[in-house]
Amino acid sequence: MGGCAGSRRRLSDSEGEETDPAPRPPLLDRRDAHWKNAVGFWLLGLCNNFSYVVMLSAAHDILSHQRAPRNQSHVDPDPTLTPHNSSSRFDCNSVSTAAVLLADILPTLIIKLLAPLGLHLLPYSPRVLTSGICAAGSFILVAFSHSVGTSLCGVVLASISSGLGEVTFLSLTAFYPRAVISWWSSGTGGAGLLGALSYLGLTQAGLSPQHTLLSMLGIPALLLASYFLLLTSPGLQDPGGEEEADTAARQPLINSAAAESKPGSSSHLSLQERWTVFKGLLWYIVPLVLVYFAEYFINQGLFELLFFRNTFLSHAQQYRWYQMLYQAGVFASRSSLRCCRIHHTWALALLQCVNLAFLLADVWLNFLPSIYLVFLIILYEGLLGGAAYVNTFHNIALETSDEHREFAMATACISDTLGISLSGLLALPLHDFLCHLS
Repeated sequence: MGGCAGSRRRLSDSEGEETDPAPRPPLLDRRDAHWKNAVGFWLLGLCNNFSYVVMLSAAHDILSHQRAPRNQSHVDPDPTLTPHNSSSRFDCNSVSTAAVLLADILPTLIIKLLAPLGLHLLPYSPRVLTSGICAAGSFILVAFSHSVGTSLCGVVLASISSGLGEVTFLSLTAFYPRAVISWWSSGTGGAGLLGALSYLGLTQAGLSPQHTLLSMLGIPALLLASYFLLLTSPGLQDPGGEEEADTAARQPLINSAAAESKPGSSSHLSLQERWTVFKGLLWYIVPLVLVYFAEYFINQGLFELLFFRNTFLSHAQQYRWYQMLYQAGVFASRSSLRCCRIHHTWALALLQCVNLAFLLADVWLNFLPSIYLVFLIILYEGLLGGAAYVNTFHNIALETSDEHREFAMATACISDTLGISLSGLLALPLHDFLCHLS
């Protein structure tokens, strides 16, 4: 991603002396580039996480293949079709929804572990194209699946898409003003809200899970259009947030071969430098791991067990509402960076662990009288998780040198995935224990 002529000084051919930079583009063009990049990164965040969120929202439906008759495998699990499991007060599936979580996160974990070791050396455009194709494939495979195993293969494709995209786009922010991190984070929060809400709304309206998933195939196309047609080509520029209006206007990425060269790339860093940067990141990585461990232990380990029989909502509908409210909280807090910045993310990790302990106690003792109290707690849980994500990456961007920023962003994004993976591994035996005990 080479810089344009106006972004650096040039040597005179005759005297070898520095000359003045080329004139900057008009202010209107610079503002146009700023808003293209802002909207572009918001849409990339939205589209990148959309399939991942939808698969988690559909987790209960995917696993209900095991209880629903074959000719009803794509019909919304409703009490009239799949009666509640009377042998358990939790109305358990035979497999925990954490199985879907693991299929949705373990490929992402592998990708993020490989990223600091050399994935960042690959050109950006092929990575983005691969991400879009995998996202489309995930919707198609799960929609037409007639078995849990095939559906989980579709979930794996969604995980590959999301993980590869997150590593790619977070690394890409190193070559743009820091403000795009806020737009990216807000977009990922929007993916959570719109993904969960669209799945909930369309299925509540009577659309089958199959047709609901097929209706979302436009999202991968929007991801590719946002990257190739909307983002402007980055150059050597001040990464500060307020100076972005002064950066030169650039052409869309698809029109610029310079988009694949990487000024200030971290590819030249030695192993010793990478280890030093990694150790410095631990102050931010460890709290984010704890935050995501706690919240996804709640989401995929406890949501299914927080079942209220005395409501008008079926078990599947309750699960979808939990997912939607959680994602609403995430969206609000991931969009709040301009209003509220938090340096000590350890406090957020502590509060999220308190949430986990409280809801785990309720699953065991069943003392909460109303589902609406659970709704409020889940909304609060989402607020904590989103705030931890956006503030962690913003703090890293502020405190990392230009030459280390690309590597630091790609490395730190392992935090949420590691926490989620650990939570899924522990949620599976918890599900089996509680369902056999009750």
